[in-house]
Amino acid sequence: MFAEWMTPEAMIAAFLIFLGSFVQTAIGFGLAIVAAPLLFLVSPDYVPAPICLVALFISVLNALKHRASVEIGGLKMALIGRVPGSIAGGVLLVMVSTDLLALWLGALVLFAVAVSLLPFRIEPTPARMGIAGFFSGFFGTSSAIGGPPMALLLQHQEANQLRGNLSAFFVFSSMISLLIQMPAGFLTLHHLWISIPLIPAAWVGYKLAIMTTQSLPKEKIRTGALLLCSVSGATAVWQGLS
Repeated sequence: MFAEWMTPEAMIAAFLIFLGSFVQTAIGFGLAIVAAPLLFLVSPDYVPAPICLVALFISVLNALKHRASVEIGGLKMALIGRVPGSIAGGVLLVMVSTDLLALWLGALVLFAVAVSLLPFRIEPTPARMGIAGFFSGFFGTSSAIGGPPMALLLQHQEANQLRGNLSAFFVFSSMISLLIQMPAGFLTLHHLWISIPLIPAAWVGYKLAIMTTQSLPKEKIRTGALLLCSVSGATAVWQGLS
């Protein structure tokens, strides 16, 4: 069974998780946006549960690192909205085909890139946080890409506050998604098994980001991440349409 961890597919998956973890630690979100579409092409088994498990691990690390900047009270409405959104995402998972899910992943990533480029500011009112939480749950449970709706509302916060609040939200939201994915049949012992070698890769990405991104301009990291996401999303759309 350990041979499954040494296959070319497993090595590629670990590398993609490394990249995604680096991006998420550097800018506050992006693990699934970077990794999910290409991981799906490696094997559909990696999406969404293994990515959610890795996201939970990385989010705990980042939430602890930036715990002084976390404002749980401001996330309350988003977490409430997350629950029905996750249930709706679980329903979508059991209804769509593999090809349609690939197309959905790619479209979501390209949508996330477009959202990141929006020039105007949207204030995070309680109602908007609830709506963002719902769509984060819907996207996150069906595809593991739950960050963009929340990042859109919180993107103008100070860097460590953004990282801390998003990480705290992702800790709880990843657990909600995993609880929904279990009865839907998308979180089994097999998914747990193939997720094990992804955790060290995620940790290396996290540590490298901590060591290097403090000296790199945030905009350069963000631009590089958006380019990577665009390629990833376009590849998944092409695969879904072909």
